[in-house]
Amino acid sequence: MAERNHYNFSERHAVVTGGAAGIGLAIAHRLVEGGATVSLWDRDSDMLQEALKTFGESKPHAVNVDVKQEDSINAACRASLEFAGKIDVLVTSAGITGPNTTVWDYPVADWDEVMNVNLRGPFLCCRAVVPHMREKGYGRIVNIASIAGKEGNPNASAYSASKAGVIALTKSLGKELAQTGIGVNCVTPAAVRTAIFEQMTQQHIDFMLSKIPMNRFGKTDEIAALVAWLCSEECSFSTGAVFDVSGGRATY
Repeated sequence: MAERNHYNFSERHAVVTGGAAGIGLAIAHRLVEGGATVSLWDRDSDMLQEALKTFGESKPHAVNVDVKQEDSINAACRASLEFAGKIDVLVTSAGITGPNTTVWDYPVADWDEVMNVNLRGPFLCCRAVVPHMREKGYGRIVNIASIAGKEGNPNASAYSASKAGVIALTKSLGKELAQTGIGVNCVTPAAVRTAIFEQMTQQHIDFMLSKIPMNRFGKTDEIAALVAWLCSEECSFSTGAVFDVSGGRATY
């Protein structure tokens, strides 16, 4: 196993949405390893409690939150600020896939739910956290987008469109904050085998694998390794940028 890079996150507090499982949980572990205190934001209370068991003595702060709801986000932000006094890092990892079907058959209610979780959620989180980062003159924001947001996966229009929106949101916010000491970037993973696969058809899973030249799915630790650098002070001249971690799938 390759030696892991370590970044110094001592005296930094990070918020990770969707932090109870999958990519979000792997990112939280990397930040804690670097000395950060972490708030896990997730809507599943039971999964949050299970996630806490995977940490040692440096257990994160767990906050039950629905990223679709402005009041819930604002309450979670207040809770994290009360816990740590500041928010230095925000990683928006909460997401859902929605059904695998064509645009003309896509249920409107499912479309709205995907957009609310995957795009409205990061918007609300950034909107709530950025004023506190601006007050401190420092911050790192990493939004988890997807290669689907660049390429548009068939039978996944809502997911693809929502992740394209996350990319554009990242670019806009990065430019708005470019001279503030706050870096805003996103990553575009190809498929990573997590519990989110349970929301997809096997046909769609096979399609995604067929598009990856490395002929394997990504691992949560591989995504977390890149995100850890983007969250670090060393990442000081990248903002509004999109970083692929796609096993060679990205074509532009």
